[in-house]
Amino acid sequence: MDIKNSSKRFFISISFCLISTALYAADNGWVTLIDGTDGMNNFNQLGNANWSGQMSAIQATEGSGASFLVTKRDYSDFVLRVEFWASNDANSGIFLRCQDSTNINDRNCYEANIFDQRPDPAYGTGGIVHIAPVEEPRPKAGDRWNVYKIILQNDHLVVELNGKRTVDVRDGQFSTGPFALQWGRGVMRFRKVEVMEL
Repeated sequence: MDIKNSSKRFFISISFCLISTALYAADNGWVTLIDGTDGMNNFNQLGNANWSGQMSAIQATEGSGASFLVTKRDYSDFVLRVEFWASNDANSGIFLRCQDSTNINDRNCYEANIFDQRPDPAYGTGGIVHIAPVEEPRPKAGDRWNVYKIILQNDHLVVELNGKRTVDVRDGQFSTGPFALQWGRGVMRFRKVEVMEL
């Protein structure tokens, strides 16, 4: 058995697989920012929540105020897919096209809310705060894994939660900016975050 030639064939096969995977990723357009406990390096941390890789996800359970994982670059038109787990008492959200990456809030970003116990439930889980309320029966996200699919194209904003459209609205306040994952209270886990630019 020629070990040298066998090793060479093995490395060629591995290289071919890696190239094929990279080409597939480029062809389908999706970029993975969080995959299980990997991906913190794709974000800047704002605030002091205890973000860490736990339970096959990036999670936060405590802090002294709203904290965020903010993308290191801006996005304009895109599709965002986020797999998240929220405790019943969680206050969180996905903040989009933020205008100031050092001051994230629901007035200078679009916020797709994750907040089952919000005092004004119209803008709770599934809604875009101050922009698009959620109709009854209002969805809940607590104590289970959920999938947000969010599409921002020009002034058209679409939010889907677990395959059901909760927002379809037009609003032109913000055209570009980073997006951010929030921890406000409770337990939040993000196990998959993917973005595809349009």
